[in-house]
Formats: sequence, C-alpha cells, structure tokens
Amino acid sequence: MNFKRLLDEKRIEAVEAGNFSLDVSLNDLDSAENSFQSEDYDWSINIAYTAVLKACIKFMQYLGYRSIGKEHHKNAFEFIREAGFDRELVNYFDEIRKTRNNFIYNFVEENDKNRAEETILKARDFVQKIGTFVQKIGTGDSNGKA
Repeated sequence: MNFKRLLDEKRIEAVEAGNFSLDVSLNDLDSAENSFQSEDYDWSINIAYTAVLKACIKFMQYLGYRSIGKEHHKNAFEFIREAGFDRELVNYFDEIRKTRNNFIYNFVEENDKNRAEETILKARDFVQKIGTFVQKIGTGDSNGKA
C-alpha cells in the first residue's frame, strides 16, 4: 500500500499507529437498527454511515495515518480505496456521504425504509470485512505502516 499521493496532496498525514477495534462501529450499527425500528430512516442511515466512517478512521490510525482537511470524510474513503479495500462498498458509502450531507446540512429528507435497510446491511458488511481485511494485512512493518 502506497499513500504517497494522498500525503503529497495533504489529504492525510502520518500519526502514531494505534490499536484496531471495531467496538464503537458495532455499537453505532446497533443504534442505527434502533433508529430504523423507530422509522427514522434518515437518521438510521446517518448512524450507519458514521459506523463505517469510524471503521475507516480506526483502520487509518492502525496503519499510522489520519485524514485531514476540509474534506476529511472524503479523504478517509479515498484512503481506504487506495488501500485496496472492497471498491464497491467504498463507492456505496462515498455516495451515502453525499446523501448524508444533504440531510445534515440542507435538511433534505430523501430516504425511505428500503434505502435505510440496505444501508444498514451494507454497513454491517463493511465493518465485518474491514475487520477481516486488517487480519489479512497485518501491520506490514515494525512502525505500523503497510
């Protein structure tokens, strides 16, 4: 994995490598399901998105990086895409990022039950796969960079 382009473009920066855990993401997924059961579909999508974003952030920290700048969410997805993670899932949640922005910043509610259910299922898949991905890649070398 080579993140030189993202470093050169100042979209990420090197930090001390950290431990990897999905506990917070898993808790968020449970909260997304609770919101879904309450028929708050926009909010359930937002929480599922947050679970995925936190998994990306923990993955980045594990490798010794963090996203920076005005577009730090977008940069996190670009990082994980560059790492070779499931491109289809990354693209899906990059699109959800845009939908979420409409909901959060423009107060546009545009999601229904089916979209919310799909997003929660894909978020669970994303979080599970990133855990497997981390197990497969290990840390790469002694300072945590792969």
